[in-house]
Amino acid sequence: MRWVLVAIIAGGTTAGDLLQAKGMRHHGEIHDFRPGAIGRVLAVVVRDRRILGAVCGYGVSFFAFLRLLSIAPVSFAVPATAASYVLETFLAKYLLRERITWRRWAGAVLVACGVVLLGL
Repeated sequence: MRWVLVAIIAGGTTAGDLLQAKGMRHHGEIHDFRPGAIGRVLAVVVRDRRILGAVCGYGVSFFAFLRLLSIAPVSFAVPATAASYVLETFLAKYLLRERITWRRWAGAVLVACGVVLLGL
């Protein structure tokens, strides 16, 4: 059950991060941080389906994480959910068409090794 929850957390977090990145790239960079300007940006962003999907992905991940914490020690739960970093790196390369350097790939592989060690 623990690993099923880890998979749900990694999937929800990954979906949330990718959708948020796509939504904000569509919106563009935020330059004005005055309260009125932030309110206008917020009004536009909350109507974006990608951002709403990101919030749903994060919600699923959050509640799965709460469940995981109720059945597993935090010393397992937090490092195991780092599996999302590996998935996000892979999907950023192929879905978002980001340039991933060998150092980032190496970091993702090291994180994956750490998650595997948790399962032993």
